[in-house]
Amino acid sequence: MAATATRTLRNFVNGEYVEPTSGRYSDVVNPANGEVYAQAPISDEQDVDRAYKAAADAFVEWRDATPAERQLALLRFADAIESRAEEFVNAEVENTGKPRALTASEEIPPMVDQLRFFAGAARVLEGRSAGEYMRGMTSFVRREPIGVVGQVTPWNYPLLMATWKIGPALAAGNCVVLKPSDTTPVSTLLMAEVAAEFFPPGVFNVICGDRDTGRALVSRPTPQLVAITGSVRAGMEVASAASSDLKRVHLELGGKAPVIIFDDADIALAAETIAVGGYFNAGQDCTAATRVIASPKVYADIVDALAEQAKATKTGQPDDEDILFGPLNNASQYERVAAMVDAAPGHAHLAAGGHRIAGPGFFYEPTVISDLRQDDDMIQNEIFGPVITVQPFSDEDEAVKWANGVQYGLASSVWTSNHGRAMRVARRLDFGCVWINTHIPLVAEMPHGGFKHSGYGKDLSMYGFEDYTRIKHVMSNLDA
Repeated sequence: MAATATRTLRNFVNGEYVEPTSGRYSDVVNPANGEVYAQAPISDEQDVDRAYKAAADAFVEWRDATPAERQLALLRFADAIESRAEEFVNAEVENTGKPRALTASEEIPPMVDQLRFFAGAARVLEGRSAGEYMRGMTSFVRREPIGVVGQVTPWNYPLLMATWKIGPALAAGNCVVLKPSDTTPVSTLLMAEVAAEFFPPGVFNVICGDRDTGRALVSRPTPQLVAITGSVRAGMEVASAASSDLKRVHLELGGKAPVIIFDDADIALAAETIAVGGYFNAGQDCTAATRVIASPKVYADIVDALAEQAKATKTGQPDDEDILFGPLNNASQYERVAAMVDAAPGHAHLAAGGHRIAGPGFFYEPTVISDLRQDDDMIQNEIFGPVITVQPFSDEDEAVKWANGVQYGLASSVWTSNHGRAMRVARRLDFGCVWINTHIPLVAEMPHGGFKHSGYGKDLSMYGFEDYTRIKHVMSNLDA
């Protein structure tokens, strides 16, 4: 596709926009119409080093800022985003093709709230209380920022994922170099521009680029921690590269959330909630409710109910107020989703959808595929699109076995009116989050993060500070 860019983007380093040293750029495509609307830098090692130097220089000042000073900067930053919400919505919609109304109501408010949470948390970080554990000596523990952090964010939630990354990092006193996805850089650059009004230069830097830029971000010696939200493949590459320099790694990777429905569940509520949790953001969510495992007594009912929900769910252009989701983010993901559905095994049944939507942009129908088996590819691997699968189980043990029988361990849900069974199954599920009779709500106060190939480390909550701080023991001789 020939470039028809209306503007050229730049990196944001040390409080200002700067050109990439290589002079190379890539097309940025609006997924709602398939048109190129900008050119983004392809940063190289020199750009990465420049950003890391700015962050390292800024850390000397920022680490000594008091918790109250860091809190105030974060609160002012959150207020500025809130007051400029329309500008951020416009940038995010252009980035992603998401529904404008839902972006304004479901993404900007949580982003602002999460920044305010981390602002408050900055003032209550603490170590263990002082005490005499050896005669004549007093010990205490300091919780300190670790230094410069390299971060990589994905294209499914550019603003929210950047918030999850920079919130605890900046609140704890670290400085950041962040690389957004090459398909969605616009809103993150705006975020850095606004942040520069409240943070010292170099505290928060954004560089654009491709996979090679990401590799440079990980391999350079400066960062003490590399944090990524992305695919399992990307997480493995990051962990491998970071190990050569003993960098700390924070990984929030893929998911394949099981939704276990027992025969005493509220089927209507479950179907409605699953449809929203499975199709929101075109299913491009690691916690999406896309893998339903149902009791044989209600299996046919849940398939029918989900099919009706799919047929009633609308997708379309961002300004259409009646849609639940927009396009898939990019051509590559569009092809992947279509290919996985087209490769459904012969025993599977297409209950709803299953086709591309003609016209501009990367739109795909809300889809339900039933009668799947545990070893099928679309059960075992993340589709990351508006596709809900359904498979039956015979009893509680098999339900848990099927749920746990994938490489992922991020999120899950259990649907039953039996409290004891709900708590029993929640204990047995090998996932970082278990919802009961709901799916997908998140709050700033509770941790988010997975097990197994879904990664390690927690976003949100006070647990989100564990990777962004270090613990130091200080012992003082009372007789000296």
